[in-house]
Amino acid sequence: MSATALFGNYARSELAFDHGEGVWLVTADGRRFLDCGSGVAVNALGHSHPHLVKALQEQAGKLWHVSNLHQSPNGERLARRLCEATFAEKVLFVNSGAEAMEAAIKCARRYHYDNGQPERFHIVTFEGAFHGRTIATIAAGGQAKYMEGFGPKAPGFDQVPVGDIDALKAAIGPQTAAIAIEPIQGEGGIREIPAEFLRAVRKLCDENGLLLIYDEIQTGVGRTGRLFAHQWTGVEPDLMAIAKGIGGGFPMGACLATAETAAALAPGTHGTTFGGNPLAMAVGNAVLDVVLSDGFLEDVRRKGLSFKQKLAGFVDSHAAVLGEVRGNGLMLGLKCVVPVGDFVAAARDAGLLTVPAGENVVRIMPPLTMSEDEIAIAMERLEVAALAIETNLVEGAAG
Repeated sequence: MSATALFGNYARSELAFDHGEGVWLVTADGRRFLDCGSGVAVNALGHSHPHLVKALQEQAGKLWHVSNLHQSPNGERLARRLCEATFAEKVLFVNSGAEAMEAAIKCARRYHYDNGQPERFHIVTFEGAFHGRTIATIAAGGQAKYMEGFGPKAPGFDQVPVGDIDALKAAIGPQTAAIAIEPIQGEGGIREIPAEFLRAVRKLCDENGLLLIYDEIQTGVGRTGRLFAHQWTGVEPDLMAIAKGIGGGFPMGACLATAETAAALAPGTHGTTFGGNPLAMAVGNAVLDVVLSDGFLEDVRRKGLSFKQKLAGFVDSHAAVLGEVRGNGLMLGLKCVVPVGDFVAAARDAGLLTVPAGENVVRIMPPLTMSEDEIAIAMERLEVAALAIETNLVEGAAG
């Protein structure tokens, strides 16, 4: 590959896409790839969705940016719609998932500061979590591979094993402000958190005066067949970070909160130059138009179940390559027996895009608009990938 003027922090494939059509991405030379990665769960409605394109084009001809020094009618509308559909009473718009988590962390700390307990600034998180790439959010995630070389870990974050309620209880002390958790760990390997554990976490928060933070950056906006994954459990948070799907490909995120919690971020305590800009608000409203339309989420649940059942049979047929299927809705994972990178590469060679994750898992996260016919095509291409790997395994053993 020729020299690039870009930073080398991404291990990019050789593919360069020219345009997208629904669940398909097309290279300049006409090769078509079925996108089962959705830009890492971002393109929730696929590529070039006509309703999103229209909303963005119309807004682009009016206003791009006016700053948060003035009113935001479309932002107000999007915030009200998110509140009506969730636990939240207030919304802060930002530009990314990491910024949404930063806002939640700051809000939790400031909440206790305002209540006369400035010593309560620690956030308890869980091993295998991923909350972003900023200095604070890599500390929150706690994974050494993301923190190495960036100085000492930012203080105020305590990790415990996911599912270990005794370890969680032991980590809580007078320094604790909140507990942060992903209802499904995406980067961690499509690891679903049981509803009973979330209930136990909520109970601990209530008993100890802690705030509960959900990270629904990857799981939210219909990905699991509910608007947000925690809605399967009925266990509500005090703060929630969202991003990815809410912009459908346009960069945006948000921090949702109860009114009492949100009050901690009074004027002057937090801000963002581009957060809530008119372009993002127009697209966010357009995304909700589709995702909240009659039957849309039910259709995601139906397709997700169909896809998962097909993947379960596929795993059983290729035990030398794959171990199990995980996930809910259209947030699915295949735990690999072979190195996950080998499977991702084989799938790409077969014309299917996937995303690697922790625990040697490949993520299958297509646009929520994927049809049953396109699921069938995905299964055909996964079969090609598995057979190619099996052939290599046989040849390697013979050699």
